[in-house]
This record gives sequence, C-alpha cells and structure tokens, in this order.
Amino acid sequence: MASGVDETPQPGERALDFALRIARDKAREISRRRPAHWVLAADTIVVVDGESLGKPRDAADAATILERLSGRRHEVATAFVLVDDRGEAFVEQVVRTDVVFRPLEKSEIAAYVSSGEPFDKAGAYAIQGGAAQFVIALHGSRSNVIGLPMDEVESALRSAGLWIGSR
Repeated sequence: MASGVDETPQPGERALDFALRIARDKAREISRRRPAHWVLAADTIVVVDGESLGKPRDAADAATILERLSGRRHEVATAFVLVDDRGEAFVEQVVRTDVVFRPLEKSEIAAYVSSGEPFDKAGAYAIQGGAAQFVIALHGSRSNVIGLPMDEVESALRSAGLWIGSR
C-alpha cells in the first residue's frame, strides 16, 4: 500500500536519520488508514560521501548517480518500522550493507540507463537485475540491497508472533 509520504529530506538531516524518519512516517500513515492492523514500512537509501542518493529524476540524473558510484564503495541502508495493531512502534531498525562497484564505462552506464531499470530505484540501480554485473564486493545483507532485509524483518515478525511458514 503506497503511503503518499513526502520523501524530501529536511535541511541538515543525516542520511540514516532521514531513512528512519521516512519509514516511521510511512508506517504511521498506513496505520492510521488501517487501524487495528500491524504495519511494516520501509525506506531504502544509497549513501556515498555521507550524502543520500535518492531515486533519479530522469535519465541524465541516473547517469550522474551511476558515474558517482563507479569504482567506489557506497552504503545501502534500509530503515524499517513494524507498528503494532494499536499504532505503536514495535520494532525500528536500520540495516546497512556496503557495496563496491567496479569502474564503469560511460557506454555501459548509457546502456543500463536506456534499459529503464534505474528508475524508481534508490541509487539508480537494481542489484537483482542488470546492475549485478557492476558489483565487485558486497558486505552485509544482499536482500537489503534489493530493498528489504529479510533476515532482520523475519526476526522482527517472529518477535511479534506474526511469522508464518518459511522462506
């Protein structure tokens, strides 16, 4: 369920604080729309040089973001919030994963951007898609980079007595 939360960073807001605030705001808003239900909300950001790289505005922005990540380490952080059926936060957590891209050629950045895959993706890439070829190292949760850190989410759901079945 989409929340409609404004995802604009506040002046001076640190990247990880921003991700957690957005996840909280999403959880609260959906919880108000769905009273008496548990809600899981998340927000994923890509951080390089302490700056949060959001979703690209257009093809040129996607190329600029990928050029910035080329040959470098960056961090993918997903904040998630589990709100109970009374609208209270049960779990709030930020999961961080380090990712290293190999140096990228301008031509492969252009080809990747033209595939359309970078759009609506934090950091302008999808590790589960064509950008898998860009990654030379990953330290931490791969599912976090895809968009939801499943081990940590499963643990939170188990703690709440909500986990059913297996992965």
